[in-house]
Amino acid sequence: MAMATRVFLHLLLFLISSLSPCFSLYEDQVGLMDWHQQYIGKVKHAVFHTQKAGRKRVVVSTEENVIASLDLRRGDIFWRHVLGPNDAVDEIDIAFGKYVITLSSEGSILRAWNLPDGQMVWESFLEGSKQSKSLLAVPANMKIDKDNVIFVFGKGCLNAVSSTDGVVLWKKDFADESLDVQQIIHPPGSDMIYAVGFVGLSQFDVYQINVRNGEVLKHCTAAFPGGFCGEASLVSSDTLVALDGTRSSLISISFLDGEISLQQTHISDLVGDLFGMAVMLPSKLTGMLLIKINNFIVFVRVADEGKLEVTEKINDAAVSDALTFSEGQQAFGLVEHGDSKIHLTVKLVNDGNGDLLKESIRMDYQRGRVHKFFINNYIRTDRSHGFRALIVMEDHSLLLLQQGEIVWSREDGLASIVDVTSSELPVEKEGVSVAKVEHNLFEWLKGHMLKLKGTLMLASPEDVVAIQGMRLKSSEKSKMTRDHNGFRKFLIVLTRAGKLFALHTGDGQVVWSVLLHSLRSSEACADPTVLNVYPWQVPHHHAMDENPSVLVVGRCGPGSDAPGVLSFVDTYTGKELDSLVLSHSIERIIPLSFTDSREQRLHLIIDTDYHAHLYPRTPEAIGIFQRELSNIYWYSVEADYGIIRGHGLKSNCILQEGDEYCFGTRNLWSIVFPSETEKIIATVTRKLNEVVHTQAKVITDQDVMYKYISKNLLFVATVAPKATGQIGSVTPDESWVVVYLIDTVTGRIIYRMTHHGTQGPVHAVFSENWVVYHYFNLRAHRYEMSVVEIYDQSRADHKDVWKLILGKHNLTSPVSSYSRPEIITKSQTYFFTHSVKAIAVTSTAKGITSKQLLIGTIGDQVLALDKRYLDPRRTINPSQAEREEGIIPLTDSLPIIPQSYVTHALKVEGLRGIVTAPAKLESTTLVFAYGVDLFFTRLAPSRTYDLLTDDFSYALLLLTIVALVAAIFVTWILSERKELQEKWR
Repeated sequence: MAMATRVFLHLLLFLISSLSPCFSLYEDQVGLMDWHQQYIGKVKHAVFHTQKAGRKRVVVSTEENVIASLDLRRGDIFWRHVLGPNDAVDEIDIAFGKYVITLSSEGSILRAWNLPDGQMVWESFLEGSKQSKSLLAVPANMKIDKDNVIFVFGKGCLNAVSSTDGVVLWKKDFADESLDVQQIIHPPGSDMIYAVGFVGLSQFDVYQINVRNGEVLKHCTAAFPGGFCGEASLVSSDTLVALDGTRSSLISISFLDGEISLQQTHISDLVGDLFGMAVMLPSKLTGMLLIKINNFIVFVRVADEGKLEVTEKINDAAVSDALTFSEGQQAFGLVEHGDSKIHLTVKLVNDGNGDLLKESIRMDYQRGRVHKFFINNYIRTDRSHGFRALIVMEDHSLLLLQQGEIVWSREDGLASIVDVTSSELPVEKEGVSVAKVEHNLFEWLKGHMLKLKGTLMLASPEDVVAIQGMRLKSSEKSKMTRDHNGFRKFLIVLTRAGKLFALHTGDGQVVWSVLLHSLRSSEACADPTVLNVYPWQVPHHHAMDENPSVLVVGRCGPGSDAPGVLSFVDTYTGKELDSLVLSHSIERIIPLSFTDSREQRLHLIIDTDYHAHLYPRTPEAIGIFQRELSNIYWYSVEADYGIIRGHGLKSNCILQEGDEYCFGTRNLWSIVFPSETEKIIATVTRKLNEVVHTQAKVITDQDVMYKYISKNLLFVATVAPKATGQIGSVTPDESWVVVYLIDTVTGRIIYRMTHHGTQGPVHAVFSENWVVYHYFNLRAHRYEMSVVEIYDQSRADHKDVWKLILGKHNLTSPVSSYSRPEIITKSQTYFFTHSVKAIAVTSTAKGITSKQLLIGTIGDQVLALDKRYLDPRRTINPSQAEREEGIIPLTDSLPIIPQSYVTHALKVEGLRGIVTAPAKLESTTLVFAYGVDLFFTRLAPSRTYDLLTDDFSYALLLLTIVALVAAIFVTWILSERKELQEKWR
């Protein structure tokens, strides 16, 4: 009997341990709660590589400083490299069929990459003393001592660089001559190159240079009294056409054999009826140049002796560079826009009537117009020449067109996200089940038996695949309705192109996208700039017939004084409901905490004259606003002048009589930081929608501390003016970081701390009653993170935890910023291993779950760090009561636990921001990180205490219950039998 009991207990312990939750992430769980998407950004250069050997690819560089090799068949990324934010790519080319050559950082860095796999072969730093145009020339058969050579002009210097190892063979400095080189020309078969350009505004120079040693063989110069504007186009190996200083004439410049001749032609004589400022478009068409006047592109042919003649005028079109495809023939592409189509034409350069290709392709109007495109040829099965086109659209998307069809497309506008907000999905309609039951009972049992085999590690590889498929199928993560846990939402993202996307949190699919008409370039808004996106209408139970909507804010120009633009978009359908071009500018947008009867949130827009404008402009909104007018305060930061001001509102604007939605402002206070010692580099406030569960914090011995909770606190970080440069640019004695906590209603400084021998940049996050900030310690040569917590001492009399539980406290007494706060602060500083790009904090529905810091590291990963590690109350030897409270023993460094990277082994290249949103489950928060890549996941900082895991084995639970019942029954029988035997003795 004893043996049977032990066996039963071992079996019971095994079954119970099998039911214990597992918090590791297995390989087959990847993709169930997170997704990762890779992009490259808006393409600005492209070079095709379509030789018979190897894969067909196109190498591109983008505005996000990305170099990538794309598969021509599917558009997938073979390889890519994201350069630094200050390392913009100037030119790219493919050299000798095996290297990708890139020139970046204004002509100062030249790199060679291996074409098949993208590995860097060499890197060369080119020095120079002058800002100039960057040029890259890769001659096909130019060798110096059996070494192929690459010519680079940048920083005012011409360099000849070895293609084997990147060594600079020779260098010619043009800084003393003040030459602004426009072109580097290598006549085929010649041992000379020509460097041609402008000196000042009215002089044109030609340098004839020996390619072997950089010696100047001949130098010619010519002056033009009318001057040059600096724009020029090379039309042949010895002829260049430039615009004059007034942009009213074209100057044909011939420099055959170093002899310069100029010929002037008035543009009005060429175009006749077209009026407007002429702009020369960059092109590489032999014997032809392009000028743009208004929306017209004019094709100008250079005939004999520099004579110019117009061959064609096209309204609103895009033109590709020249393509040499057969026996020296050159072709170029032309794209014109129709109603819902684009019309692609490929023509011979020297034959205006020779159309090699004419196609019309239906195009989604939400992609906008064609901004740029590149053409490439291929040989058809009938040995004729076919053409494909790589199209860059207005919304920054990338498409490949071939044989009148879109072969593939990429939404690379998502690489330039400006702002993010979240929105709920539609509610499940009546009559539709929330979760469809599996096909039949047999399938249900089969599925749970497979899960049981997986739990007991008895599953075959085929079973593992089946389990993964069942998880993906049963998760319903891509369903277009809300779920009761709040995991399914819309991520509404605004891109730099002015396009709004709705991404499903389930799998990252684009549900809808809209290119906002109000933020497209037009006569009314010539140079639009997007700013932010805000929740505008969030219907609740009494207004469920209304769809939620968002407010998109922009400007009609790059400056802060440009007129503002507002656009309202339905988040369910993506329809632009309304748009407004404002008569005033937008300096700042303040979402207020008030809503009208339609659940539209009131917003206050501050213009550059410090007038406040209320939206929505309705009588109901103005009525709500007037009642709260005396309680609305705001602040402004003038970082360049070191001034922070506090403002209040007063009566309607004086200069705009009749506009009841415009209000004047009054200065309440100002703080001026001494310009000799401090410069503002960072300001942070709490999130407006942050939920704080309780103000009380129970500590050891049933004592209570009360958090100082105020939405009016502003964190400010300043540095020494000398320390605004890169880390290490100053000595520790010359650098310091000063942090402040300022009440924005009264201007009172409630906390100040100076960190001597430290330097920025400073990244900070503010939540509840604490702020965490990151900076660099010059003395220790390490990064540091500091934490400050603020507690309210005015309620020190209410420290009895039983009074708090029974409600016998005074927490409901009103708090005013004008009453001087009795506060104490606790702070602590820790070393931290990584440099930081962004910091955020998790947010949950009720604010009960413990917080985690989400740190975007320099390695483009996101690290989750428990806030307990940044508790200022940590000590080296915490007491038993403090240990029970959860206080961790003090160490000088914050731990980096590999399992704490929420991005796992993935990278969010070019990481710029981290956004969190609460789910309906209190344990869970949704995390979205964006940069060039996108990453989304769900986090449970205190583990999923209110949710069973998706792979919870109900079959194993049922088996456990059956086994326990059977064991009870068996032991009862054995017990009865034993008792009967004892009675017979």
